[in-house]
Amino acid sequence: MRHFLTSITLACGFLVAAAPGHAATAYPLSINNCGQQVTFTKAPSRIVSIGQGMTEILLSLGLADKIAGTAVWVGPVLPQYAEANSHIKRLADNDPSFESVVGQQPDLVAAEFEWHVGPQGSVGRREQFSDLGINSYISPADCVAKVNAGGGDGVRREMFTMDLIYQEISQLSDIFDIKERGDALIADLRKREATAVASIEGPSARNLPVVFWYSSKDVRGDAFIAGKNSAPAYIMKTLDARNVVTTEEEWPLVGWETIAEANPAVIVIATMDRRRYAADDPKVKLDFLESDPVTSQMDAVKNKRFVLMDAQSMNPTIRTIDGIEVLAKGIKSFGPTQ
Repeated sequence: MRHFLTSITLACGFLVAAAPGHAATAYPLSINNCGQQVTFTKAPSRIVSIGQGMTEILLSLGLADKIAGTAVWVGPVLPQYAEANSHIKRLADNDPSFESVVGQQPDLVAAEFEWHVGPQGSVGRREQFSDLGINSYISPADCVAKVNAGGGDGVRREMFTMDLIYQEISQLSDIFDIKERGDALIADLRKREATAVASIEGPSARNLPVVFWYSSKDVRGDAFIAGKNSAPAYIMKTLDARNVVTTEEEWPLVGWETIAEANPAVIVIATMDRRRYAADDPKVKLDFLESDPVTSQMDAVKNKRFVLMDAQSMNPTIRTIDGIEVLAKGIKSFGPTQ
């Protein structure tokens, strides 16, 4: 944690000083975003951010003063942005209404997930916003090589990589004419990832079977487990561990008999403030794993190889790097597992 806060502090220091040699954004600026051409005649002045991950990227780029409202939160904001975030209007913890978003008079609506702002957006369609003269932007991580039709969390055809988040940071920094801030943030995230990977010496994580459990609607029912191309899959691949799930669904519902048959050596458990589902509470997860006659026989449970990880680190965001750091630290603490 000390390394994490120090690296963020250094990054913030980089952000306040404009590095020489960066060309200013030339407006009008047109970008292709999730299949739509979006044109900006100037830097947006009022943003509504839908999705905690999107909000935290905007905060990390020093754009707090431009955020008119936020929505869709899983847990507390990154601690270094708590003060700035406390002054930003929260429209809803979950999905805001279209009217509440438009009521903030934004010139940009930025969404983390296409299911909020997309062809069948629960908040609104992109056309609804553009008809009112409001631009929209969706995180590339939720649309590149990913199909979101049919409900659920979507199907990811290719492995998520942090390059999609870096693309998002780069595009946002172009939109707001703050290129040097975006470059500094990307450089810091890359450095942290490399440091986390280097912290695991030898074959300690090599092919280590791992499962990521986000939550469950019914504690003893099927669990939302990270799919093979998800952000957690990228975390595992980066550390040379192995995902026991092979489906392309982002967060498939998987039965515990199937998970037990795969016999993971490590179980990563999502922590969150949200209490929408029965298994959102990590203590409920742990109690179930240790008391159920099927799950209690898994190697991870018998050896108490649990890694508690903030749920936001399991989403495709800047916190995916946090996830790499947390899992690396956990694997290192377990010692030899094979």
